[in-house]
Amino acid sequence: MATYEINSALTYPISLAPDTELAEILQNVQTIISTMKGTIPLDREFGIDGRVIDLPMHVAQAKLSNEIFQAIKHYEPRVTIEDISFTATLEGRLVPKVKVSV
Repeated sequence: MATYEINSALTYPISLAPDTELAEILQNVQTIISTMKGTIPLDREFGIDGRVIDLPMHVAQAKLSNEIFQAIKHYEPRVTIEDISFTATLEGRLVPKVKVSV
């Protein structure tokens, strides 16, 4: 099993027909962690809850970790989550990084 790190701050062009199953899986995880709940018209539960925006940093990290874990488990069960970490920007934004095994 190989491990990959997905960073929600990085943007990649979306491929409607990824070359490999691995590329499809990694793109799916990237999409999950970079989408806010409520923004997908036919699936309002898809993505991560943005209501943590005004919470203290440590509380927001705990809630986001749970949200990320649950969302990936539900929408992309082909991966195993190895680690969820965060970096903070100077503006106070939390950027999740997820390590997954495929």
